[in-house]
Amino acid sequence: MLAPYAANPENSLGRQHQEPPSPHRNAFQRDRDRIIHSTAFRRLEYKTQVFVNHEGDLFRTRLTHSLEVAQLARGIARTLNLHEDLTEAIALAHDLGHTPFGHAGQDALNDCMRDFGGFEHNLQSLRVVEKLEQRYAEFDGLNLTFELREGILKHCSIKNAKQIGDVGLRFINKTNPSLEAQVTNFADEIAYNNHDIDDGLRSGLITIEQLQSVELFVLQLDIVKSKYPKLEQKRLIHETIRRMINVLVVDLCTQSAKSIAQLNPQNIQDIRQAPYLVSFSEDMMAKNHALKQFLRKNLYQHYKVNRMSAKAERIIRELFTVFLNDIGLMPHEFQQYAKEDRARAVADYIAGMTDRFAIREHRRLFAVEEYL
Repeated sequence: MLAPYAANPENSLGRQHQEPPSPHRNAFQRDRDRIIHSTAFRRLEYKTQVFVNHEGDLFRTRLTHSLEVAQLARGIARTLNLHEDLTEAIALAHDLGHTPFGHAGQDALNDCMRDFGGFEHNLQSLRVVEKLEQRYAEFDGLNLTFELREGILKHCSIKNAKQIGDVGLRFINKTNPSLEAQVTNFADEIAYNNHDIDDGLRSGLITIEQLQSVELFVLQLDIVKSKYPKLEQKRLIHETIRRMINVLVVDLCTQSAKSIAQLNPQNIQDIRQAPYLVSFSEDMMAKNHALKQFLRKNLYQHYKVNRMSAKAERIIRELFTVFLNDIGLMPHEFQQYAKEDRARAVADYIAGMTDRFAIREHRRLFAVEEYL
């Protein structure tokens, strides 16, 4: 029951390099499969979401986050009669360009690259799938469809948009991406907000008492307590969070379906020319914003997270400096990239590291006593 305005693999704007179609899989299925088998996707297992990977086995990583986003996005896409394979593929690919150590690593690398064009993980995800993955005999990258590459870019400056070809045109022309891409953006937000609560509570950095100030949380907590008055805390938290996710998803689907019906688009081009159609209701938007503010103040700026971030930033800055000064310290393939753009090659190498690999590289280069 694919809607007429959904992305359709039969009408895809194609790949950068022509390939014969698969007899068994549509183009978006092939995109998803190539992402899953990529090196960058496997590395997400050891990249930080909020907590550095070695701090505990139960905390979420970029990989588990991407899988959670894919599950939510695919369900929303099915409800709205959109293309599930494309939605899932965008969700699985959206964090491929993330640095080690989460946003702290990205901020540090962006600061290092300030005089060399900057660093942004959305653009790096695109760079990964267009160039850095080296798997195929006839082309660099994964040669994904336009629709998938477009969906990776959540935001982009006009300056950068002018440099990335076809997928940058919508930022220049002020149009919007497919509904599949819009759905993934919101699924990403729903996943990380709610699952960061789970990890924050498990770590002890935030408490249920603090969360009493968050309306979205306390409304569902009261329902669970009323229905299950003797429930142990572990189950209480899970029941509350899963209900929060449910009310957000239901609201998103309801409001988005209403907006789509009002516009009555006939094809995907109508979607591209329209305002953003996937959204929460105004009431839910306010509640979700309050949740985000709570997490920013109480979890992301917690002094223990700040300590971890400070160490991560130091590691990134020192690695960048040493590699920029001597590209011979990097693997051969990145030395080759450095002939084109020295600083960008260094950023590519560092961005591709996992948390634990970055820590080991730093020790190899700076902890001399360990290797004498």
